Amino acid sequence: MALDAYQGKRNFMKTSEPEGEVGKIEKKKGGIYVIQKHQATHLHYDFRLEKDGVLKSWAIPKEPPVEKGVKRLAVMVEDHPLEYADFEGTIPEGEYGAGLVQIWDKGTYETEKWDENGISVFINGGRLNGRYCLVKFKREQNSWLFFKC
Repeated sequence: MALDAYQGKRNFMKTSEPEGEVGKIEKKKGGIYVIQKHQATHLHYDFRLEKDGVLKSWAIPKEPPVEKGVKRLAVMVEDHPLEYADFEGTIPEGEYGAGLVQIWDKGTYETEKWDENGISVFINGGRLNGRYCLVKFKREQNSWLFFKC
């Protein structure tokens, strides 16, 4: 059920993206962190955090912030399977998200706060390190603000 939206948008006979299934759900404070640079119709970055056996995902239209004071729009998208954290490749033309996907940064994170209005995590990545926040816009269903806090 958690991956229905993800799987429904893809033809796995044509794309090399992982089909995936919901991973083992363990109660833990952190897990996988990855950002993928995605050259689709428009260049953007896909920010992903492991939670509840899937990768919770946001599309960020501009390069993610590496220093304080820089804020980015982050649009929440469908959950992705845990296997997607290792995915790099080209999604074929005509398929959802067609274009080149490359890992831009990867590591782990620890949760400090996670609720429906805001998320605070400590990221241990190659490019991003430190405390990062996602704050949900009240009037926009899937829009968040992403920044180093």
